[in-house]
Amino acid sequence: MDLGLKDKVAVVTGASRGLGKAIAMQLAAEGCKLVICARGEEGLQAAKEEILSSHDVPILAHVTDLTAPGEPENLIRAAVEHHGTVQLLVNNAGGNRRGQFADLSDQDWDDILTLNLKMHLRTTRAAIPHMRSHGSGAILFIGSIFGREAGGPGLSIYNTTKSALMSAAKIMALELAPDGIRVNTLAPGSIQFPGGSWDKRVKSDPEGMKVFIAENLPLGRFGTAQEIGDTAAFLLSDRASLITGACLNVDGGQSRSLI
Repeated sequence: MDLGLKDKVAVVTGASRGLGKAIAMQLAAEGCKLVICARGEEGLQAAKEEILSSHDVPILAHVTDLTAPGEPENLIRAAVEHHGTVQLLVNNAGGNRRGQFADLSDQDWDDILTLNLKMHLRTTRAAIPHMRSHGSGAILFIGSIFGREAGGPGLSIYNTTKSALMSAAKIMALELAPDGIRVNTLAPGSIQFPGGSWDKRVKSDPEGMKVFIAENLPLGRFGTAQEIGDTAAFLLSDRASLITGACLNVDGGQSRSLI
């Protein structure tokens, strides 16, 4: 299926590895002009070369820490200077800090709220005027099934930030609909990719992970980054033109929520 994304300008944050790189790779396969960003220059350049080895598309690799003041705006400014505009935005970068709620400090909360929520809101706010000028656009937040339901002890910050992303995206979708801008959230389940947390657990405790899979993953396997990339590309495309304000699980039946 041709998704109609050829020559559209897409910004993907946290694209040096994992889900972000897989999303960027699939958008490149569809012919998008890319801006990819991450904090580490070496990993980001490696991701750029990997994408270019398979797809001949213009790519700007922008090294940045989006938690720093002004950097979300600088990212969008660099994208516009390089490609002329921004039409698609994937807010993917993020992280976690585990700990019992009673033991977590204000600094812990501030750090992860900035990393998982505030920097995405700032990047999105900077991109909206350029989408409005086109009369269309698509914004995608990478959330988690643990924003739709409880993630368990030790995940109070992570759960809160992912839930907040989904809530903000829903309201943005309503506010931006008159401008032709769609806003959605993608909620991955347990995804295994090289260097990721699940990959590390599989290698360190293979027997324990077999039990985890049997008890939690109905399809009998972890998801792949490519499956997230494929779904993201669809949601960003006009093939998903009636989908806005949605949060789509991509989890192989792992989640237990009815919504």
